[in-house]
Amino acid sequence: MRSLTAVPQMLHDLAARQEGLVSVRQCYAAGIDRRRIGRLVDRGVWRREGGRVVDTDPAPPATRVRDDYFDHLRRRSAVKGLLVWPGTAAVGCAALALHGVAGLPRRIDPEVSFPRGTRHQGRDGVLVRQYGNFGSQVHGSWRIAKVECALAQALPGLSRDDAVAVVSSALNKGLLGTTGRADVERLLRGRRGSVEAVRRLGLSDGGDESPAETRTRLSCIDHGVPPDRVQVEFRENGTFLGRCDLGWRLRDGRWLVVEVDGVGPHSTPEALVKDAPRQNRLLATGKIVLLRFKPADNDLPGGIGAVVAARLKHLGGHSPEPAPRLSPVHLD
Repeated sequence: MRSLTAVPQMLHDLAARQEGLVSVRQCYAAGIDRRRIGRLVDRGVWRREGGRVVDTDPAPPATRVRDDYFDHLRRRSAVKGLLVWPGTAAVGCAALALHGVAGLPRRIDPEVSFPRGTRHQGRDGVLVRQYGNFGSQVHGSWRIAKVECALAQALPGLSRDDAVAVVSSALNKGLLGTTGRADVERLLRGRRGSVEAVRRLGLSDGGDESPAETRTRLSCIDHGVPPDRVQVEFRENGTFLGRCDLGWRLRDGRWLVVEVDGVGPHSTPEALVKDAPRQNRLLATGKIVLLRFKPADNDLPGGIGAVVAARLKHLGGHSPEPAPRLSPVHLD
């Protein structure tokens, strides 16, 4: 059997920047012709990803083990579209994945658009959208829709929870400016499904630090108990005690707070070590009632909102405070 010569390092470096994918055109530029591509695929070194792209990771995507698994799949999908259709821009969910927005569905389609909405038939599973003129920006060696445009393209096709989560993530990460939501609403006008998309836009909150927190907040809204605050900070005698994901002021002056564990700021080993002392400080005041949940608890009948609503009723209901939403709560 004929031995394989080494793949040029520059192609390995390129693949590392492209979620493991390289286009056939890029292979040619690196000196690897079609026959050599075929041998690499036949011997299980590479995998074909349609007619124009190869994956330099021979493991099927579904079997890969990595900390950023779902983010990897979404970015990989977006990159595939750009490699299959050079000269296009990533749009919709694909662009949002490359912007680093959280809350997208676990798997998204590769979708691109040509400048001025040029009509083309899709291939290799890549969707070619006709969005006409839209704002785009450089991302590495590609172009991707600006966040406002990508949100307007994506929101009508997302579920309510996913739509609110992606907008909240974009706000939390500072990807939308002060007029960001208004800009997205303007861009949505006239699109199919825009009325519902605008309503979902209004449910977003930049205080949500993870999609799990967004879904918890929405579950509470669905059960008639929207939180008085998100990321509520507690102090006593001027000393910082801790910050909690969601909070409700009870009629007796105490607070019911909710923490969603295992995601975002709560997911690192360092955070888990610090959580216990923080929780003890809060509970020692006698003015905090704490509920902790896992993200999967929202999948149970009624979700987290049903539990919170029942606990608030048991505690005598809540009384929203008039203080500014972002100011610390003083437990003195």
